[in-house]
Amino acid sequence: MTELQLGLIGLGATAVVGVFGYNKWQEYRQRKLAQAVLKPHHADILLDQGEKADVPPLPVERSEPEIGFQAPAQMDERVEPVFVDPHPTLPSDDMLAAAPESHDLPEMPVFASAPVSVPELQPELQPISVPHVEPIQLDMADDAPEVPAGPVPAELLDPRLEFIVAMELVEPVSARDIVHSQRSVLLRLSKPVHWVGYNELTREWVRLAPDSELKLRRLRIGLQLVNRQGPLAESDMSTFMTAMQALADELMAVADMPSSRVFDQAAEVDQFCAAVDLEIGLNLVSRGSAFSGTKIRALAEAAGMVLGLGGVFTRYDDSGRVLFSLQNYESTQFSADDLRTLTTHGLTFLLDVPRVDHGERTFVQMTEIARRFAETLQGALVDDNRQPLSESQLDHIRREFIGKPQATMAAYGLTAGSPQALRLFS
Repeated sequence: MTELQLGLIGLGATAVVGVFGYNKWQEYRQRKLAQAVLKPHHADILLDQGEKADVPPLPVERSEPEIGFQAPAQMDERVEPVFVDPHPTLPSDDMLAAAPESHDLPEMPVFASAPVSVPELQPELQPISVPHVEPIQLDMADDAPEVPAGPVPAELLDPRLEFIVAMELVEPVSARDIVHSQRSVLLRLSKPVHWVGYNELTREWVRLAPDSELKLRRLRIGLQLVNRQGPLAESDMSTFMTAMQALADELMAVADMPSSRVFDQAAEVDQFCAAVDLEIGLNLVSRGSAFSGTKIRALAEAAGMVLGLGGVFTRYDDSGRVLFSLQNYESTQFSADDLRTLTTHGLTFLLDVPRVDHGERTFVQMTEIARRFAETLQGALVDDNRQPLSESQLDHIRREFIGKPQATMAAYGLTAGSPQALRLFS
């Protein structure tokens, strides 16, 4: 080995020894400082007696509190307190007459004493110094522990009905910016897109409104696989995935896209929908003269139906969901202005089976209202072939075309009239 190598080895060994020694010195210094800080300043009588059991304990003088009162230096005689009446009563003549003579009374010695000032007995209060503590500022959004969001409710997004993309954002972004980011691209799709985000304040998943300023870190986007126009097309799927990747890049998020048999799943759901997607209609036709528009409006409003922009009267339940509707049997739609002069030879009551909860009960209500219309307008309830409907036929329609399809939906785990059914049959 050369001298340079030996010198470097020596320097290295010296550095290691120096660092080790410095660490030991720091450890010794910190240990001494800790012992000095933690060392008790007053003797513990119990511990000391326990440790020195063979040594008799020293007598401890009792320390009584002292009160700052000083008696006069000399007081030869005890001075009793004297009570003086501030409003003395003057003696009457009878009292003076009954009083003994002054020379018969023993003379009382008179003591002269200086007034003694007794200070008030108040304990001396020592001021307590309280250290100033800076208030702690908590940022609920940044410092609060992250709470698991939990799964998205099926009422908002259902994995059976939607292709769901999950995104976790580093920084919160408003819902309005998220929804409008790829809006122009997603409008070209033939299937709806549903936006759902996690509200950190209420700790629940919510549907996002296009104008909402809610800040989000957890995002779920669902592309609906099926609607009444048919199953999802490959072109729609490709466009959606491209838009989601662009959105993830813009938000600096990671897009988690499930690798599932999307198109096979869409075909299965579409086949199920075709078996239960029914609309029941009751036709009311005139027997002679046409129905007056004003009478139709009066009967519809009396039945709790409302004329909408679509040109039909609609009956809603207490939750605002559609029960059934009434439209013109002819091609002309109803409108508030035209009803004054409109006449028609027929009306149609419609019930959308998969979109109505408790369909059989709703069908009975619709049938009763249709009969009321028929009696007032002097019409007849007929089927699509314009043949009169009997009670047995109405009961058959209720059981076979409403009760059974809705039972099939319930067995599939998709209740008629539920949020999932309203999305699927749209």
